[in-house]
Amino acid sequence: MYTKTAKNEIRQRIHDRIRKKLTGTPERPRLSIYRSVNHIYAQLIDDQKGVTVVAASTVEGEKANKTTGGNVASAKEVGKRIAEKAKQKGITKVVFDRGGYLYHGRVKALADAAREAGLQF
Repeated sequence: MYTKTAKNEIRQRIHDRIRKKLTGTPERPRLSIYRSVNHIYAQLIDDQKGVTVVAASTVEGEKANKTTGGNVASAKEVGKRIAEKAKQKGITKVVFDRGGYLYHGRVKALADAAREAGLQF
């Protein structure tokens, strides 16, 4: 019998296919995106060592400043923040991993904000 595949399973298959081709190095880490309903997360990962170099999300900060991260404005903030943290660590070039999501909306806003703040993809 035919069963409908869940959206997240399809996204995970696409993400696995992308990850076969992308790897992060110490000189050029992988900018990985995870998007939930209420928040968006970004991290720079060195796959050779298996460590997260820098991370930023809409969950960070004081409780008073926490608002929902499920919008484009919050994604832009995370993009700026990850680029600033990367510059502090001396990282300017990254490999972009969209995590199986379409390059549209919050994912695109985060990537564009990171580019404007100085990261090169």
